[in-house]
Amino acid sequence: MDMEKEKTDNIENQTPAPEESPVNPHPEEKERDRKKRKIAEQAEKIREQEEKIKKMTEETERLKEAVADARDQYIRLQAEWDNYRRRTAKERLELIDNAGKDILSGFLPVLDDCQRAMQVLRESDAAAAAVEGTELIYNKLTGYLKQKGVERIEAMGAEFDTDYHEAVARFPVEDPEKKNKVIDVTQEGYTLNGNVIRYSKVVVGI
Repeated sequence: MDMEKEKTDNIENQTPAPEESPVNPHPEEKERDRKKRKIAEQAEKIREQEEKIKKMTEETERLKEAVADARDQYIRLQAEWDNYRRRTAKERLELIDNAGKDILSGFLPVLDDCQRAMQVLRESDAAAAAVEGTELIYNKLTGYLKQKGVERIEAMGAEFDTDYHEAVARFPVEDPEKKNKVIDVTQEGYTLNGNVIRYSKVVVGI
């Protein structure tokens, strides 16, 4: 009897433990968490892209500055080269012109002698052959010098010009149109390629 009662008491005292219900978050909370994670991931990607863009922009600016510096250096070098080329070309031409000027200027006294010889022969009783021969030499010499750029300055009757004329005398004139004009040439002047190599010696009317 006692044993049965004890068994009954034990059975009554053994109350079953309550079952633990599984933790299942609400679907809306799960969706909110998913969106938050997605937004955070997108924000991180955006931040990384912004960093890349910033670095690329800085690199682009650096390259632009490098290109601008290289372009400036190229322009300066090109300008220096052009100046050097023009300067050396000018110096070479001047050297050639000066060398030619000295040689051609040496012929001018010969022209003077030919002119004087022709004048003397014409005024004397010299044979026509002598006059023609002297004129032939004079014409050949003037033709050769003209090919080389030598031109006679047309001074007689021209307005007195210190760029081309050297006054050796001034002579009073009655005709007003002859004032400050060349009324006589004592020595012919010449230019070489437009530059005076010998001034015309002239008499000027005043």
